[in-house]
Amino acid sequence: MAESTKKDKGAGRGFLKGVKAEFVKIAWPDRETVGKQLLVVTVASVILGAIIATLDFFLQMGVDFLVSL
Repeated sequence: MAESTKKDKGAGRGFLKGVKAEFVKIAWPDRETVGKQLLVVTVASVILGAIIATLDFFLQMGVDFLVSL
């Protein structure tokens, strides 16, 4: 029983070493690329939010009209 717990701890260390080795291989984007992507995501989110708000407004007006009939 004691041997199985030792093997489990050893397997965890091997896993962490593997994670560390893979983490080093990551190609991190430069600051300019991150800034551009941040701008695109922000603008797209604002536009999508405006579209959803507009649709919600008109659908609510339609539902209110149907309820008032």
